[in-house]
Amino acid sequence: MNALIARGSEMITEARKILAFTGAGLSTESGIPDFRSPGGIWDKYDPSEFYFDRFTSNESSRENYWRMSIEYYETMKSAKPNRAHLAIKTIEDRGKLLALVTQNIDNLHHRAGNSPEKIIEIHGTAFSVSCLRCGKKYDRDEIQKSLKDSFKVPYCNSCNGILKPDTVSFGQTMPQDKMARAFTLAGECDLCIVMGSSLVVYPAASIPAHAAESGAALMIINRDPTPLDGRAALVVHDSVTHALGQMVGI
Repeated sequence: MNALIARGSEMITEARKILAFTGAGLSTESGIPDFRSPGGIWDKYDPSEFYFDRFTSNESSRENYWRMSIEYYETMKSAKPNRAHLAIKTIEDRGKLLALVTQNIDNLHHRAGNSPEKIIEIHGTAFSVSCLRCGKKYDRDEIQKSLKDSFKVPYCNSCNGILKPDTVSFGQTMPQDKMARAFTLAGECDLCIVMGSSLVVYPAASIPAHAAESGAALMIINRDPTPLDGRAALVVHDSVTHALGQMVGI
């Protein structure tokens, strides 16, 4: 393991344009449960309830969604950036971070201090809410307080449209502007570091693949094997907080 950490440290030192790609494995180390693992969100809730078309067409599905969301949001809000988040911030401070592409919706990269213009949240954020009809934006804390005071599915106070957190649900269209920017920058980086992602959710997982195809070195830090391990210059099956923290020296 020490040799892998040393090699990872060398790769980071030698790189000039690093694209960081982060998944749920980064957030679990801050105490946020993921969706798919044993004990995760889908062990408590039926994922079929949360498909976008069900949410938009069925009041009962919206009710179940918001009940889950109340609980999950409180967990995310109380979580704190961990050593890996701070290591990515250190990479930016050293002038090496081209972009930070994240599948996470928990705002922890912002709270770690990364520049907002560097962060590309391809699955959106749970920290704001929008009306699906008129587009009006709402502060998530305002919606959360209303739900906790007296639970009722929220609707837009301007047009009575359906409100939804600004996250990408199953079956919902990915944000094309963010995906296009992520692919462009993946094609420009010289090192792509995948952290805490199983790389099985598409089209997100195609971003690191595109970086490798474009000539970047690929480093994968994840507890379990991924489909891209065979294409990586370095694979470390370990805790992201431990491995990246050691590589960056914090």
